[in-house]
Amino acid sequence: MTTLEPQDAVEEQGPGGYAAARLRLLQEKAPSGPERRTALARLTDGWLAGLFAAAAPPQGVALVAVGGYGRSELSPRSDLDLLLLHDGTAPKEAIAALADRLWYPVWDLGLALDHSVRTPAQARATAAEDLKVQLGLLDARPLAGDTALAASLRSTVLADWRNQAVRRLPELAELCRDRAERSGELRFLLEPDLKEARGGLRDAQALRAVAASWLADAPRDGLDTARRRLLDARDALHLATGRATDRLALQEQDAVAEELGLLDADTLLRGVYEAAGIVTYASDVTWREVGRVLKARSARPRFRSLLGGRTGPKAPVERTPLAEGVVEMDGEAVLALSARPERDPALPLRAAAAAAQHGLPLSPHAVRRLVATARPLPVPWPAEAREALVTLLGAGAPAVPVWEALEAEGLVTRLLPDWERVRHRPQRNPVHTWTVDRHLVETAVRAASLTRHVGRPDLLLVAALLHDIGKGWPGDHSVAGETIARDLAARIGFDRTDTATVATLVRHHLLLVETATRRDLDDPATVQSVATAVGTVGTLELLHALTEADALATGPAAWSAWRAALVADLVKRVSGVLAGQPLPDPEAAAPSAEQERLAVEALRTGEPALTLHTRDEQPLDPDEPEPVGVELVIALPDQPGVLPAVAGVLALHRLTVRAADLRAVDLPAELGTGPGSVLVLDWRVAAEYGSLPQGHRLRADLLRALDGSLDIPARLAEREAAYPRRRGVQAPPPRVTVAPADSRLATVLEVRAQDAPGLLHRIGRALEGAAVRVRSAHVSTLGANAVDTLYVTRPDGSLLPDEEAIDLARALEAALA
Repeated sequence: MTTLEPQDAVEEQGPGGYAAARLRLLQEKAPSGPERRTALARLTDGWLAGLFAAAAPPQGVALVAVGGYGRSELSPRSDLDLLLLHDGTAPKEAIAALADRLWYPVWDLGLALDHSVRTPAQARATAAEDLKVQLGLLDARPLAGDTALAASLRSTVLADWRNQAVRRLPELAELCRDRAERSGELRFLLEPDLKEARGGLRDAQALRAVAASWLADAPRDGLDTARRRLLDARDALHLATGRATDRLALQEQDAVAEELGLLDADTLLRGVYEAAGIVTYASDVTWREVGRVLKARSARPRFRSLLGGRTGPKAPVERTPLAEGVVEMDGEAVLALSARPERDPALPLRAAAAAAQHGLPLSPHAVRRLVATARPLPVPWPAEAREALVTLLGAGAPAVPVWEALEAEGLVTRLLPDWERVRHRPQRNPVHTWTVDRHLVETAVRAASLTRHVGRPDLLLVAALLHDIGKGWPGDHSVAGETIARDLAARIGFDRTDTATVATLVRHHLLLVETATRRDLDDPATVQSVATAVGTVGTLELLHALTEADALATGPAAWSAWRAALVADLVKRVSGVLAGQPLPDPEAAAPSAEQERLAVEALRTGEPALTLHTRDEQPLDPDEPEPVGVELVIALPDQPGVLPAVAGVLALHRLTVRAADLRAVDLPAELGTGPGSVLVLDWRVAAEYGSLPQGHRLRADLLRALDGSLDIPARLAEREAAYPRRRGVQAPPPRVTVAPADSRLATVLEVRAQDAPGLLHRIGRALEGAAVRVRSAHVSTLGANAVDTLYVTRPDGSLLPDEEAIDLARALEAALA
């Protein structure tokens, strides 16, 4: 790698010489790494030393690098953190002139500069007031001038830091917490800030500061490598973007991966997540140790005062038994003195379970000893080990830090070899909050609160831990996961029947929510297909709990009272089938009293009649916020264009459609209206924001849409044009398929597209043009993606032949594109 010694840079004092050498260094094909950072720092050292010497500085002055530059960790677009230190004997005018001779060449090159001019006393006083300044001075490094002056300041600041550690370390901990709240957890973010997010470079710097205090030290295993990996990623990001940015944006990840010589963006993220996980775990352990030391120091003076200043024999360390071979000591679960890991293969899981059940962290020293000495578990596991795993998972939220302690030392992969494929694996669907491995643990946490609702909580917890284990393999992760889960369940020690149940749960963990939100539950074929897949009431009970736990652990967009109600309705219907109860015939179902009342009014007036109400049939106050499960029922004389008209009006009023059911109601003559057919539409809607619109306004706009005086496409286009289109990831094209639903009522089309206002209106217009009748529509939205399922028939109510259905799907896809 090209480097310039300081004397070389002095010879090339002009900005042009340094700029050319810097450009050559950054354009080399060598990958980003410590050597390039060091070379860039040395090159910059020489240039600045040359500028300093050429300015003929007075005596008692030093140029000092601080912060990241002080550590010689200079990224391509890093700030130059510089301190012009002087002893106060030189005239102020001379110091100001020297500063100008240093700062202006830096600015002329367009380099970012963080600079200050201070005496040692001023620097100490500023550090005492500003924690960030003190942290930067801990890494002070002289570049030119009076090196003794610079070394004296660094020694003094370091001594101040150690003397003030009891007061300043809690400030540093609070600073880290505030930063984490603002920037999130690096290891779970799709677009992480490599510097500010929790587990990033700032936290790694904080760990160095804690170590410098001599009060506590961080676990060293892998920490330097993790920090170097984060720095390498930031260097590559600077080179790929040409900007001083620390945020690893989606659109930059492929270029950064290429710059680092990695396979793809997922490989990049996995490496970054793994590094952040090491820093995060080291931070947790270190700050816990700091808290313990500070607590002990604060208690010691009080203890001495009680003894009247006398000292006596050291009090014995208290150890509280937790489980066989496991005790509590100093707020941690540790191994008992009598523990023999080399003779007790179940001890790692028993220790983890005991720690989680008592809400204690598992000592990293204990975990390392277990890794080094514990015998591998026999396969299949003994019952004690299996029960310990279930106990660990059943502890709920306290299981998470314990699991992370096991994972940090490689114990999880030793216990469950297939875990390696999901470790730190990113999930590029924005609905997901976590990486795959953490999502699995979070699902088990959520399942722990549902164990009272199922007959086999052990199977629920293990299935929750394994339900997405197939995401490390190509193809459908549910299919791949079934095979893996079957192997792992047998490895864990479940018998053949229980293993088959776990495999079924993993294979069908998406079945209930996808069916409930995308299929017609009044169609007997829908309910029968779920009953056939599940097989037994016990498995259905477990699958219901797993569905809720999985959704809650995914993110806020994946679960709601509406989805929960739909899933519960499906489970109730499937339970009836499994119990031998006959399914009702949807064709024979009579309209409800409300539907019949609205149909009579629509037939009598020849105009739409509608109501808005909650699921408990209470009228809505339009000024109140929209409750969960708002139902809109519309009745109007059967005529063409109803679906696009209603969907368009709802879009104009900013109502999101969740489900729509369309049925023709034939009214008998004895109702006083004369015989006639009325179309009844039952919609589930939600306001995008604000309150619901008033019913009379919906009705008025619907009348105008049906008679053609309201141009819905034009109005929707106007609204879209009023909001500037933002840059973002290009959405994939829409896709329409004929779903193999085995329905005897209708042909089922599944539309996957980018969610947008008026999407169902556009679908309805395309279907009206194809001369098909829509029986029902079921809308599911996850993030920016919409999955709309449409049950369609010919005008006479018959199913579409296969070729005709395929042609319709292609036509609809083209219309939406």
